Amino acid sequence: MILKKILIVVPDLSIVGGRERVVANLSNELVKNYKIYIISIFNANKNIVFDYSKNIELIKLSDIKEITLPNVKNPFFKILRELARPLVRFANRIIIKIMSRRFIKLAKKIEPDFIIDNSDSFINGKFVLKNSAVIKLIHGKFDIYKNFNLDGLQNFVLLSSQELDSYKTKYPNSNFYIIPNFIPNISNLNTNYSQKVVVSIGRLSKEKGFLRLIDIWKLIQDSKEFKDWKLHIVGDGELKEKIENKIRDLNLTNSIILKPFTKDVESEYLSASIYAMTSHFEGFGMVLIEAQSYALPTISFDIATGPRDIIENDKSGYLIEDNNLNEYATKLKTLMQDENLIAKMGAKSKEIVKSKFSKEVVMKQWMELFERIKNNA
Repeated sequence: MILKKILIVVPDLSIVGGRERVVANLSNELVKNYKIYIISIFNANKNIVFDYSKNIELIKLSDIKEITLPNVKNPFFKILRELARPLVRFANRIIIKIMSRRFIKLAKKIEPDFIIDNSDSFINGKFVLKNSAVIKLIHGKFDIYKNFNLDGLQNFVLLSSQELDSYKTKYPNSNFYIIPNFIPNISNLNTNYSQKVVVSIGRLSKEKGFLRLIDIWKLIQDSKEFKDWKLHIVGDGELKEKIENKIRDLNLTNSIILKPFTKDVESEYLSASIYAMTSHFEGFGMVLIEAQSYALPTISFDIATGPRDIIENDKSGYLIEDNNLNEYATKLKTLMQDENLIAKMGAKSKEIVKSKFSKEVVMKQWMELFERIKNNA
């Protein structure tokens, strides 16, 4: 039997990120029924971070990375950075044009039945490939994607229904489907609730909100009742130095432990009894369902997309009004001082993951989507 072909486009397979992890999980399941090709537009680092089936063909369009401007503190260098911004945009447009030509040539050679685009705007509505249906998988909030020219794309997959109306208004002639991310394997292990550890995992970048998590932890540590509790922050990124400095400036070095990124995230989840997320925005919030798969109660700000689809407020954790640090600290303390409540919410967390975010449940939705698109072609 000749397998149908799926071509998956990703910005950069060599970086650590939620989008890249989702692509790895999805492709490793799809390859059981399809011939899978993954094209990486950029290649910032030498190594591919996540594990892929040997039956997946990984293709690099280039060995370069997208040009970005560094964060600077000096006012003079800030001026230079802003002067350089138009040049950087122009250079990146040239690079993207070159990458687009290479991509079209490869796509014509592969002749995929479906193309799943995980980039922001690498494939737009002008792209046409005979007999290939394009599916745009949205990984971020609408405020980001509304700036891209995606008119003409027929099929959008959103991870959450929260911003569905905004997309329908902007692209009234497109089809929209809601398919969440999934956990590849739901562990039989549950965490030990006697551990006095709160954990947070993610890239140390501005949008992940670790700086405000430290402020929240300061509010908690001001109470002597929680002096024996620790906060583990796990990840790497451009804000590492700033985060280290803030921890030191607030005299929290004894209660906050900063750990580097690890592939063994299971051990990090199992070393804690509560998961805390303080992101300013998320495409979905994969770490929340990962944490819940180990029966951790979760707490998060109620941001635009993600947490509301995952956390059942007051049942599996807490949803906090965005940027209400005091309320966040209060709810976190409510959990920290009641092990029975932690266990109750943790059990509900695991129940939610099994019913909504298992690979069996989600992959069935993907198979139904491919069949629907094929029948509508």
